[in-house]
This record gives sequence, C-alpha cells and structure tokens, in this order.
Amino acid sequence: MGLVGTAAVRDGGAALPRGFWAAVRVWLEKPQVANRRLCGAAIEAEGTVTLGEGGEASSPLDAVWGGGGHEGRAAAAGAAELGRLWREVHGQLPAGHGPLPPPLTPWGGPGCRSELRAVLRTLLPRGRPVDPPAPPTKELAVEDVYNGTVTFLPLEENSEGKYMIKKCNIYQIQLTHIKNEEWSVSIVAPFPEDWFSDGIAYPKLAWLGNELLSKLAKWSVEQKPSEFKSTLSLISVAKYSKVYQDLKEKYKEMVKVWPEVTDPEKFVYEDVAIATYLLILWEEERKQKGFTKKQSFVDLGCGNGLLVHILNNEGHSGRGIDVRRRKIWDMYGPETHLEESTIMPGDSNLFPDTDWLIGNHSDELTPWIPVIAARSSYSCCYFVLPCCFFDFHGKYSRRQSKKTQYREYLDFVAQVGFVCGFHVEEDCLRIPSTKRVCLIGKNRTYPPTECALIDKQITQYINSRQTCAVVTHDRKVEFNHKDDSDVRKEARSELPENETETAGTIWMPGFQPREKVERIRNCASLPRDFVDDVVLSVANLLLNAAPQKSSSNMHGGITNTWNRGESLSLKEVAEHLNKETLQRLKSEYGGLQTLLKNNHQVFEVLNGRVHIRDWRKEKPSRKTKPEVKRCLSAEAFKTRLCWFFLHHPDGCSLPSESCPYAHGTGELRQSQIIKKKKHIQE
Repeated sequence: MGLVGTAAVRDGGAALPRGFWAAVRVWLEKPQVANRRLCGAAIEAEGTVTLGEGGEASSPLDAVWGGGGHEGRAAAAGAAELGRLWREVHGQLPAGHGPLPPPLTPWGGPGCRSELRAVLRTLLPRGRPVDPPAPPTKELAVEDVYNGTVTFLPLEENSEGKYMIKKCNIYQIQLTHIKNEEWSVSIVAPFPEDWFSDGIAYPKLAWLGNELLSKLAKWSVEQKPSEFKSTLSLISVAKYSKVYQDLKEKYKEMVKVWPEVTDPEKFVYEDVAIATYLLILWEEERKQKGFTKKQSFVDLGCGNGLLVHILNNEGHSGRGIDVRRRKIWDMYGPETHLEESTIMPGDSNLFPDTDWLIGNHSDELTPWIPVIAARSSYSCCYFVLPCCFFDFHGKYSRRQSKKTQYREYLDFVAQVGFVCGFHVEEDCLRIPSTKRVCLIGKNRTYPPTECALIDKQITQYINSRQTCAVVTHDRKVEFNHKDDSDVRKEARSELPENETETAGTIWMPGFQPREKVERIRNCASLPRDFVDDVVLSVANLLLNAAPQKSSSNMHGGITNTWNRGESLSLKEVAEHLNKETLQRLKSEYGGLQTLLKNNHQVFEVLNGRVHIRDWRKEKPSRKTKPEVKRCLSAEAFKTRLCWFFLHHPDGCSLPSESCPYAHGTGELRQSQIIKKKKHIQE
C-alpha cells in the first residue's frame, strides 16, 4: 500500500547513484520536460538542513546551495525563508526518528546526526489559470543522500501567512540498490486514497507511476552531457511564464490573419517567445544599470517584422530592416517601423544611437552583427539567434569533426563576439525550433580607451577568416582555444603600427547579401515535362526491380494483387539516372529527394529509401491543422488525374470512388481555388 510504481534499472556504466541525483535535479529545475502542462519551476531557495540525534530538525546551515544563473541567485537570497519554512514544516510531521509517515523511508541514518538538502520551488503552469487565479504551487523537496530518497512536501499558505503541508499529496522518490548492476527507482505516496489531482501541478498518481517514473529511470543511467545551457538560464522563469502568456493572448489573432505562406502558429508564437525573452532581459538590464528609458533596437534581417511589431507595441523604439518587403508589413500600421533595404557591412551601416542590435535568423548577417555592434558605439549590445551557417564571406565551412555542425557554428559566432570585446553569454530559448540557442553580448571586456585596438583586432580576425577560406597556411589561427586577451596581445604584436582603422567603406568587398527577389529552388520551377520524365523513370525502376513486392486486398469479394515494386536508396536511384538529369537536379535545393517528395501522390521517401506509395495504407491525419493551412480536401477532390490509373501496370490500387484523384478526364473537377482566383480578378 502506498507504492505508486517501481522501475528496474540496469546500470552497466557506473552511472548510479550519481545519475539518480542528476535525474532528480532535472525534475526539480525543469519539470516541464516531463509534465507538459507546466512552464517550468522557479527555485526560490536551496540549502542544507540537519537532523539532530533523535531525528529532530534544526535550522539550515549557513552554506546555501545556490546554483548558477538567475534562479541560483534567487535561491541564495531565499536562505532566510528556507530556514523559517523548515522550522514550520518539521513540526507538522509525526514525531520520532525521521518524521515521515510510513511507508516513506525515514530521513537520516541510524543514531547519527544527518544532513539533508532542502529545495523550495514554485511550480509554474503553462496555461493561464482559470478565474479566480490560483495561488502559485510551492513545494519543499528534501533530499536524503544517505538513504537515496527525495521527499516532496506540497505547501499551502493559510490566512496567517504560514505554510501548511498538504499531506494528501506528499510523495517520495526512492533509489534502491538490489545487487551488482541491478537497481530500482520507485515512487511512494503515503496517502494514495486521498491524493488530489488538479491536472496541472499534480497529475493523477497513475501519471507519476508511469510517465514520470519511466523518465526518471531513463535519465538516471543516461551519461550523455548536453551541448547547451539550460533553457532560460539568464532570466526569471516565473516572470517569463507570466509575460509570455500575456503576449500570447494579446497577439493570438495574428494566427488567423497571417498572409504569408509560412506556418502561422510556428512563426507567431516563436516571435512572441523571443519578444518575451528580450523584454525581460532588457528590464533586468535597466534595473542593473539604473536606466529608466526603454532600450532602442534595430532588427537586421527582420523578415516578417512581427518581432519588431511586438517590441514597438511594448514601448521600445526601434526598426526592422530587410532586403525584401513582406506582405504582412502592410498590416502592422505606421507605429511599426520597417525598411526595405540591403545591409552591407561597412562604415555606412553603423548604428551609434541604438542600444541593441538583433539578429533573429539573420543568415549571412549573423557573424557581422557583433562586429557592427562593436563599431557602432561602446554601449551598443547585441542578441543573435543563429540558424543557417554563414561565415563573413559566405557559407560556413566545418573545421572540427568532433563537434556537431550546430555546436561548432555557435562556438564560431561566440568567438566573433569575444574578438569584438564582448562578454558573450549563451542561453536556450523556448521556441518551436531546433535552432534555439541565442548568444548575447551586453558587457565589454575592455575600457573605452582601447576601442582603436579592438577595431584592429577585429580587422585582423576578419582577414584571417577570409584568408583561411582561400588558402591553407602552415600556421593556423586557432581562436577557439584562446580568450580575448590572447587575441588582443596578437593584435598588439602583429599589426603594423601605421595600420589604423578599417580600410574603405565596405569591410569585405566580396560579401554577398541576400537576393532581393527570392529564387525558387525547390524543384517547383522545373519544367513539367522534365519532372514527369523523372517520376516515370524512377517509378519504372522501382516496379521492375527484383524481387517484386505485391500486396493483396479484397474488393467485392475478389482478391486483387497489386505490384508495390521494390524500395531503393536515394543513392541507388541516382545511379540509374543520366548525368544531365542529375546535374539539373543538383542546382535545386534538396535535389532528387525534394523532387520525389514533391510528387507525394506517387512516392514515399522514408529514412533515405524510396517506395511506391500504396494509398490503401494511407491513414487520415489526426492532427488538426491551423485554419489558414488546413487542407481543403473537399475542394481538391478529383481535381488532378491519378498517376497510377494512367501509368501503373496494375492501375490504381483504389477503386474510383475511394481515390482522391480522377480516374480519367471524365472525373476531373475544376479546382475551387482556381475559381476563387478568377472571381477575385473579375
């Protein structure tokens, strides 16, 4: 009774018990990775508490286990509250050794004075709370390393401002060593029959025993360290949660009126999240530096301009610049300042009166933004969110095979910031993107009197990158292994005395900005005859490959055998196409794979292998797409000819009434989309 669940763990890599405490730390600091209804947790205080000889609790020790980042500083500041809580809490539990109700493992060792670690956290719900707003959910987690347990004590504040333990929702996570490499992780609740589930901070006990327990067991033996910082490590998670919900509610209507071809939900909520982060970051900066006026900004490569629109609306003066105007710009109104212009890194594109430069997926401008910020003014800061990999002169070339390409590129952009004299900070955003690590330069490593020296240092570094891209020198410039002071010494010793400022107006004459008119290179602009020939050639290759695969299906009591052909790798398919065809496909993004995926009716490309699509096995998607992107199946039905009806030796695998494509010209319907376009033109 009281056992919620247990999971067997086999530790072949000597990860335990250390791995167990790392897993507990994830659940304490980042509960949202398991419980998707939470936005995160704010660590209010963390410290060491002691049990006396008889298991009685005493006040916290002076040492406070304050972690790094914003929440760690908050934890250190809350040591006094932790002490007050500890004195209140232990008196509410049963007296005796290790005052915990059975079947929980008591705190402390037999007959000895034991130390415990206590963590006070506030759980932050992801969604807006239902009216009336519920108070924040606080928990006191008590870690007993000696016994391998962590006990979670939910807290409720009474009318007198004192915290009371909500005993019905106490639970404990236990680590038990069975023998050799065999361990177990368990979750125990002393009062399971009284457990109260609010569906947010406290899901049902079955969820703890299945979902949470399986994740804790998995995390406990994982020894793969993360390449990146924790999410939102530089700002308050609690403040982020509140501001994000407010902005999301404020700008949610943008999803319904999004005029671009891009996914509205992804781009709207991503920019809302980035704006939230910047607003909190800038608020903290104003407090630290004693500013009252809100920061100004310039967003270089602003794209759809939504980030600029939000920041302008929230009181920050600034503008966005992009080489290409977007349709949505006309919807924002005159208060949103957007400019269609080409940015060439040079003396004519500096921003001396701007507080912050922003590079949100700024592509070829990304490595230049720290340079432009450094040369604009001593007080100019920057925020970049790297996505596509560009060097100063063009596409970025990998140099270290031991790192992922993304990690290597982030290190390069960070190194640019170091060379430019910034203290570069890294953080991970909460956005719907795989590229969500941002780099921030808001403080300088040098006094204002050394600006000229830093400028020379920057010039040397840019020239070294350009030179390395053309020829290979015997002496490689390994900036990744030097700090900015080492680079500065090289600048003093190697630059000629008569070399002063950057030469000319353009810092790199070979720089290629984005084209004003976006070229369509996704195989959509290829001639229809060429595409049809490739599709037919590949389909025949699959159908004639040995051994042939066929599938049976029952229609009207008759068994029909339909040839599905063989599956081949993309490489094998490419080997059967002529050189001219391959050369033409190479000029398109994605090449052969993109062309085959574009012809969704005929092919299925899975894990690098090409298959003939069998429409009898297609299942309707369960996901509800946004209104603007929803597939208009009724309007598109029978508006295109069925490729299988025309070209497959066995015809279509579906009967005419079930196939979404027309079996012959007699079934063809005019697309409703085309009709609408004609009506608009009239």
